[in-house]
Amino acid sequence: MAKQYRNLINGEMIETGEWLDVVNPANEEVIGQVPACGKDELDKAVAAARAAFKTWRKTPIDDRRAAIMAISAAIKENADELFRLLTSEQGKPHAQAQQEIYGAAGMAAAQSTLSLDEEVVQDDDTRLHRVRRVPVGVVGGIVPWNFPVMMAIQKIVPAMLSGCTIVLKPSPFTPLTTLRLAELIADKVPAGVVNIITGEDDLGPMITQHPDIDKITFTGSTATGKKIMEGASADLKRITLELGGNDASIVLPDADPKKVAEQLFWASFANAGQVCIAAKRVYIHEDIYDELSAAIVEYAKNVKVGDGAQQGTGVGPIQNRKQYERVLELIEDAREKGYKFLLGGEKDPSGTGYYVPITILDNPPEDARIVAEEQFGPVMPLMKFKDEDEVIARANNSEYGLAGAVWTANPDKGVEIAEQLETGTVWVNEFMHLSPFAPFGGHKQSGFGAEYGKEGLKEFTYPQAITVKRDNVPA
Repeated sequence: MAKQYRNLINGEMIETGEWLDVVNPANEEVIGQVPACGKDELDKAVAAARAAFKTWRKTPIDDRRAAIMAISAAIKENADELFRLLTSEQGKPHAQAQQEIYGAAGMAAAQSTLSLDEEVVQDDDTRLHRVRRVPVGVVGGIVPWNFPVMMAIQKIVPAMLSGCTIVLKPSPFTPLTTLRLAELIADKVPAGVVNIITGEDDLGPMITQHPDIDKITFTGSTATGKKIMEGASADLKRITLELGGNDASIVLPDADPKKVAEQLFWASFANAGQVCIAAKRVYIHEDIYDELSAAIVEYAKNVKVGDGAQQGTGVGPIQNRKQYERVLELIEDAREKGYKFLLGGEKDPSGTGYYVPITILDNPPEDARIVAEEQFGPVMPLMKFKDEDEVIARANNSEYGLAGAVWTANPDKGVEIAEQLETGTVWVNEFMHLSPFAPFGGHKQSGFGAEYGKEGLKEFTYPQAITVKRDNVPA
């Protein structure tokens, strides 16, 4: 029988008697079961968070930081167990799972150092006028399946640091590592401050519409983000939405194909392409297109697709069947339209596990579905461009605006182009680097609000202005 994991409500590990199966995408075997929570469990979790908020909001910031550091330490001390469990439920290779686990521990520790200082806007004989940040209240956090531990931490930590309490819902596809973490921190955080409950997709709307939740922080698709925004509007909940992207990488003609081929490959294919900030459209200047595309394909041929738990695997399976079928549908559409493939384009013949062969397309048109839509899989369309104005316009011609990258021997030129891209983040000569101290958020339909840094921490607070009139004290 598969191992059963419990939920964290008010400091206690609980179960409901009803269970959801969790499947290993590498072999489609059930590897764990988690509680199927509904309205009753959600009400209990929210009530616990509401009760804890009264005390937690008044807890000194140094004590809040100590609790966050205890979470960071628990992740590090149990990293070996956690990364292996993460691979088994998410599919990513062990090395990438290690990066997520240690990254989550590091992110928690780094973000615990943030603070939102009071601002004095007037201090004279007439009045003292200061602005402080106060916690929003009870937060509902909804986490996706591609980086379940990192995304949980980037919601739990700023909520705790700001003085909020949180009810977190992991994805039903990848809840196991998060629930194991819940078990590890249950006695390290005051009861009710962090609550983690699992359920099917209908639990998300219940959280969004719960009258005693004050803020929603969600990472996932733009379509779901719009529904959350609509659901949260009934009582004007505060929201942070980190949504989809169709990120463009631009390779200028002075870039050395031998130096950038491997980096461009991983910009697209890390975590089997299931990254909101992966390079999903790669524009290469026509002067180096043939040489660079050949170098990327040559590198790709030596990357093993397989079970992330096996040594030497570089690209694991797609995490779930629904996404697997969507990626295959996009590839089949490209085949039917007659677009040229430099590599891949077939379905894995083995039949077990959600494997998509590494797929690289040769200069498909801008209106191809595989270019215009976010693939979220191991697919890389390469496109030629002639001049800077043209490629900037093509890169910006998207409803998304999450991230992008410029590759060039001239960093100043890279920055000049970066400043013209309509995205929340742009990298020059690197990819997917996120700082705990810099805001991360999308423009256009890629999101609402920000995570990380002081900007992200502010999302869990209200500004409150307090004015004292000094020359009008009633005697």
